[in-house]
Amino acid sequence: MRCLVTGATGYVGGRLVPRLLAAGHEVRCLTRDARRLRDVPWAPKVEIAEGDVAEDAGLVEALRGIEVAYYLVHALGQDAFEDVDRLSALNFAIACEAAGVERIVYLGGPVPAGHASAHLRSRGEVGDIFLRCAVPAVVFRAAVIIGSGSASFEMLRYLTERLPVMVTPAWVHNRIQPIAVRDVLRYLVSAASVFPPPVNRAFDIGGPDVLTYAELMQRYARVAGLRRRILVPTRALSPWLSSHWVGLVTPVPNRIARPLVGSLIHEAVCHEHDIAEYVPDPHDGLTGFDLAVTLALRRIRNADVETRWANATLAGAPSDPLPSDPSWSGGTVYRDERTRSVSAPPERLWRVIEAIGGENGWHSFPLAWSIRGWLDRLAGGVGLRRGRRDPSRLYVGEALDFWRVEEIVPGSLLRLRAEMKLPGRAWLEMRAASDARGRTVYEQRAVFLPRGLAGHFYWWAVAPFHAFVFGGMARNIARTAER
Repeated sequence: MRCLVTGATGYVGGRLVPRLLAAGHEVRCLTRDARRLRDVPWAPKVEIAEGDVAEDAGLVEALRGIEVAYYLVHALGQDAFEDVDRLSALNFAIACEAAGVERIVYLGGPVPAGHASAHLRSRGEVGDIFLRCAVPAVVFRAAVIIGSGSASFEMLRYLTERLPVMVTPAWVHNRIQPIAVRDVLRYLVSAASVFPPPVNRAFDIGGPDVLTYAELMQRYARVAGLRRRILVPTRALSPWLSSHWVGLVTPVPNRIARPLVGSLIHEAVCHEHDIAEYVPDPHDGLTGFDLAVTLALRRIRNADVETRWANATLAGAPSDPLPSDPSWSGGTVYRDERTRSVSAPPERLWRVIEAIGGENGWHSFPLAWSIRGWLDRLAGGVGLRRGRRDPSRLYVGEALDFWRVEEIVPGSLLRLRAEMKLPGRAWLEMRAASDARGRTVYEQRAVFLPRGLAGHFYWWAVAPFHAFVFGGMARNIARTAER
């Protein structure tokens, strides 16, 4: 089948594309910026189209000739995300009809009885839009997805590992039916071919275990080899307070933690298993929670995390690339530039540059970086805890602590764009170069474009620390390469 995948830079979409290819399908990916898919391993095997579902830009052209269209985008974390999700879904449904698409496939969330959280209400509304449009749709409703790198799994993992004793809100006793990401992907791949054209309905999908969130934490602790967690229940923790606590303890920022926690106040269990009529369960059954956690932890230990929740662009974060020098004329630009000679081959220096961040650190004043990360978290930013997907390799578009990889020239250049809360825009460049005499040189440049008077005050307030932070970074990167 000829398939279009939206959200290919995200957690599920980035895993779905290679599996569709392995199943023999032709794949086209729709993305707002084609550069973000430039370095993924499967990029040469797909067609990439640029477009925006929210702006209704390039949709009909991207969908032309497509038989099955996967809708895996949502505006979680944006202001007025329900309005954005509604408009985006309507745009996509209309474009699918105009392009002659045969089926829409959407991955949403469970629909609880009674009043629903804004997150689940929006997911349900998007599903209803597709089910009411002229193109037949298959809507999957999944609760908590368990897999290395998923936001739900990272939230569970960090809460359980970091807090042996927890004061827990009432919602941890609500029942949840989690599902392993491998089973979600199996359903999504099957949706390209197994459903006859008349099928136009939603399916609940879940794993074999129904557990409370408290039981999820205890089971995770057991699988991870941790002692049993001590949970002290209280009704004083509202979902709003809980989301801030989750945002503080886990890598998931407040703007994403808030709707996720808001969804946990509802029970999320399957009310039917009709999907088995079209996609039978595996001969050994669906993946249980314990096995899903075991597989996820194995991938984390082996540095084999395929995609992460942080790969998706963070709402509200700056996205403009580093402007060229001529466009700066007439504006203020602050720079901090450092150069160091390195007694090591350029390829060894490059290995140090590409491995920066995450567990490997930033090669200067860890306490200063930690404080900056905590200040960013308190301001509602992402902080430092997004880490990195792979300990030694990076590709354009992925998150790296509170930066986003904007450009890589292998062996030569790494450019990072800041996604922390700033009164302006900032970039950090690191280069492995050679001078006229063939000696290895490390070049480092921090660039800041201030926004308003606050931006100028910010730069001069932190400028006295640059000699320690940026100077120490240049010095220690050179020394690490030499060692």
